[in-house]
Amino acid sequence: MPKFLRIGLHQSNVSGYTSKAWCVRRVGSTVFLKWGAVEVHGVGDGRKVYWTRLPQDKTIRCGSVQRAKDYAKAAIARRRSHRYEPLTGNIANRRRTAERDAGLKQALATILFVDIVRSTEKAARLGDTRWTQVMNHYYAAVRRELKTLRGKEVVTTGDGLLATFKAPTAGVRCATAICEAVRTLGLDIRVGLHAGEYKVSGAEVVGLAFHIGARVAAKARAGEVLVSSAVKDLMSQSGIRFKDRGVHQLKGVPERWRLYRVEH
Repeated sequence: MPKFLRIGLHQSNVSGYTSKAWCVRRVGSTVFLKWGAVEVHGVGDGRKVYWTRLPQDKTIRCGSVQRAKDYAKAAIARRRSHRYEPLTGNIANRRRTAERDAGLKQALATILFVDIVRSTEKAARLGDTRWTQVMNHYYAAVRRELKTLRGKEVVTTGDGLLATFKAPTAGVRCATAICEAVRTLGLDIRVGLHAGEYKVSGAEVVGLAFHIGARVAAKARAGEVLVSSAVKDLMSQSGIRFKDRGVHQLKGVPERWRLYRVEH
């Protein structure tokens, strides 16, 4: 089964990032897919790739061999801001030892997710060279606001970024500042924030709070900053105004969450 690793703009020679891997196999007009989040350590021939959670499986019956070929090709090329690199080795299941689990420390933070709305369309319209320039300016603007408000960048995801803040007010103010900063680049972004506990060991962070933050961001419209009720409840004295956006079922999250839009 051929395997492909998704490589972001700044990840080809960097160790210790997270990404996504695809395994694609075609039998006649049927395509078998397996994909999931992975963790990459090392570079070049010494690189090792681990599933960070059990991968998902999917079977697609395309009706014809040509459609199956087209589907398999599209499955590994969904984002223009990435390239897909074939993997020759196995993707291993990471096994946590008791000592490693004991080394995980509990932390509490406000988690910020930001990504670009309709990035594929914009990349196709601008072309690879211009899009790369825009992305460089985009990340520079985001990191400038993170530095100003003392946010900690955790990882980039092609056209998105995850960061943490000690104080929810700083996270919300950073989110609105990022929206203003990237507007001059002709980009619309969406931002989601959640506050919760997670575990950290060195550069690694794990926890349901990150998944909730990502799902909150996915509910945001273009130019919108959404926060979970966990963030709003911590900001009663901040002076920042919120508008109720109702109760939502977040994909893959067991509970329903009330979300709020930050009023600029």
